[in-house]
Amino acid sequence: MQTSASPHLFSVPADGVQPQERSALRGGIDLGGTKIQALVVDAEQRIVGSARRATPTSGGAGDVVDALALALHEACRAAHIAPHELARVGVGTPGAVDTQRGVVSNARNLPGFDGAVELAAMLAEEIDAPVRVGNDVGVALDAETLLGAGAGHASFLGVWWGTGVGGGVVLNGKRWHGRGAAGEIGHTIVKRGGALCPCGRYGCLEAYAGRRAMEERARKQAGRGKRTVLFELMEKKGLDRLTSGVWAKALEKEDKLATRIVDRALDALAAALGSSVNLLDVEAIVIGGGLGTRLGQPYADEIASRMRKHLFRPDAPPPVRVSTLGDMAGALGASLLATRPVAV
Repeated sequence: MQTSASPHLFSVPADGVQPQERSALRGGIDLGGTKIQALVVDAEQRIVGSARRATPTSGGAGDVVDALALALHEACRAAHIAPHELARVGVGTPGAVDTQRGVVSNARNLPGFDGAVELAAMLAEEIDAPVRVGNDVGVALDAETLLGAGAGHASFLGVWWGTGVGGGVVLNGKRWHGRGAAGEIGHTIVKRGGALCPCGRYGCLEAYAGRRAMEERARKQAGRGKRTVLFELMEKKGLDRLTSGVWAKALEKEDKLATRIVDRALDALAAALGSSVNLLDVEAIVIGGGLGTRLGQPYADEIASRMRKHLFRPDAPPPVRVSTLGDMAGALGASLLATRPVAV
């Protein structure tokens, strides 16, 4: 997807990083269910180094932390700096986050993260730099508020459509935290007694639109003899799961099973977003995440169209836009997180 964000955000300065600027460099890491994106940014939020790795699918929390450290080392190598020279590092992670203690819990899309994980302390020990941790969608929204699609809106709802479905709310220009778990739109009930969600409850949006749940449905349907190119595409790419790119390619090929599953996801997203707009009356909706950014504005427009029938005021729907920061939103937001007081 082409990003419409300001070009300076994504360019390495032509003359490199000057010695006097090195102390201002910060790290930002987006920990997702399928990928880890690491960045090194300067004081003007320009990217001077980046790296991407696959998120471990097995093992434990230590394996995930090792992958985070490796991704950051690679980004630092591109920026000609060592991790311990960074002023600070921020990490955006799924799950419930205790920002003061740097502890993450209930991130069930990550191996070993079902319980409480002292992520900030574990990573800080590996990279020898102070670490601050925040919710992945929350920090992405911070970046969109300052630098992306949310700029100019006093209120908007962010929906990160990827392995799971995360969300966040910006009111009066600031992210609404509630008691620490505000914006979990993925666990909005779209069907009472509906499909089993990875969270263990039934009928959540994530059970219909989360990429993990969508893959489970595709595997079951394929096992029952439904024809699909999804798994052929996956194997051709040497992958062991259905990434956003695989889903997009299957849709391009008009694969019937992929189309039905995505169609089901769009209906669920439209219902959840419509109810949220009825409650909060936000000015805009920003859609990000792996599937959200990969499928792009045509699918955002389709969600907006389907959402209308759920709105109390269908005559005044908020615009539904795709994240302008794309895949970099989470890591850029995490780097902003690194400007705040650190937990470790």
